[in-house]
Amino acid sequence: MNQETGHAVTYQYDAEDKVLAAVDCIIFGFDEEDLKILLIKRGFEPEKGKWSLVGGFLKKEETMEDAATRILELYTGLDNIYMEQVATFSEVDRDPVERTISTAYYALINIREHSKNLIKQFSAQWFSVSNAPHLIFDHDRMVQHALQRLRNRSATEPIGFDLLPQKFTMRQLQKLYEAIWDAPFDKRNFINKINSLNIIDKLDEKDMTTSRKGSYLYQFNAEKYEKREGKFLI
Repeated sequence: MNQETGHAVTYQYDAEDKVLAAVDCIIFGFDEEDLKILLIKRGFEPEKGKWSLVGGFLKKEETMEDAATRILELYTGLDNIYMEQVATFSEVDRDPVERTISTAYYALINIREHSKNLIKQFSAQWFSVSNAPHLIFDHDRMVQHALQRLRNRSATEPIGFDLLPQKFTMRQLQKLYEAIWDAPFDKRNFINKINSLNIIDKLDEKDMTTSRKGSYLYQFNAEKYEKREGKFLI
């Protein structure tokens, strides 16, 4: 309020600097053997033709989460994907074209459900996380942040099941956690730990592709998880 005139003073936003806001998505998948990341070849300069995370700019009517959801559905063809915000990256020179602040999200999808047509359309490719190519800008840092968040979260919440088929073998489950943590687990200890959590159901069905005897299939039971007492801890 202007004390002399009694009129309200309107702050002039036009006098402030404007920056672009973007979203970058680290999309993790699991192919029953290895933890994968979905990358695309950048279609414009700078860094045209080099590998990049999936991303895009924030629209005026969107929240950051809205933008991440839109981008994920565009590139995967899937909705209702598990995703989580990782961090915001705001280094002044992170984008050589224009000052851009980017918020990174990681997402977990079942590779089997990802559209092969979309992979071809966007020149995308799945890479092993441990053998991925160098990425543009600060995208490598984003991946490292996302991987650490995934490891921390998967140790205390059953988010890893989002990377598996609805029905899976105990071997697939162990391979998943070994891939996330990039470390071998003792088979007997791992099975005992999983069984003690009481959050998966053993089915009468078997996966007959691995051996003549076959391997029993299991299914995550969300209702048991919600009702259980104590913490989930791998």
